[in-house]
Amino acid sequence: MKKLLLLFSVCAATLATTQAQVRPGGALSSTDYPKGTTDSRNGGFGIKAGVNFADIRGADKKNYTNTENYTAFHAGFYSQFSFSEKFSLQPEILYSRQGFKGGTPTNTSSETRRLDYLQVPVLLVYNFLDNVSIHVGPQVSLLTKVKEGDLDRKISNEQSSNGAYVYDYSYSSLDYGLAGGVEARVGPARIGGRYTAGLNDIIKDPRTTGAQALTNIKNGVFQVYVGVGINN
Repeated sequence: MKKLLLLFSVCAATLATTQAQVRPGGALSSTDYPKGTTDSRNGGFGIKAGVNFADIRGADKKNYTNTENYTAFHAGFYSQFSFSEKFSLQPEILYSRQGFKGGTPTNTSSETRRLDYLQVPVLLVYNFLDNVSIHVGPQVSLLTKVKEGDLDRKISNEQSSNGAYVYDYSYSSLDYGLAGGVEARVGPARIGGRYTAGLNDIIKDPRTTGAQALTNIKNGVFQVYVGVGINN
């Protein structure tokens, strides 16, 4: 145990000395790199996870009753490729549970509609301060699971034995949108907030018409997360 503690102390002291040599006061920043190179702290890969505060947007949101935010989670991996001291590109792969709570005109009781997505955002990162950055870019999402209340739903519409549709709508298997947010870094750790606005309608092949149509609704998710860089 004493040898292990000694080894840990030596490693910690070496790391502290290395950081002090790079920048007085410790942690590396986005401007601590040789001019004209891409050797940047804004590179590498890591893991991240956080909380989703999900809701819906769109003209037909008003036709849902008693709507509420749906609080869930997301988790996944990111990689980052530096272009310069200030700019980098950050693609991610995330599993994101989102959706909303609300009732329909025919059933006003609030019900959770859970939508699980596999998401791939590709974000341009700009460090406007040493360790604070803005992220913005497109995102594509694949719907993997739907749950309405306690019941699992097929993404495509289901048919009964006589060929009639069980529901008057089905879900879009693909979503796409824009994401933007701010992130701060302390050592290898990251903490940030991001909003993603979906641009594709959640419901497809609707068979409802008129003032109570539930067709023009889109995802809207605010994410708060923490992450850890593995090699940056």
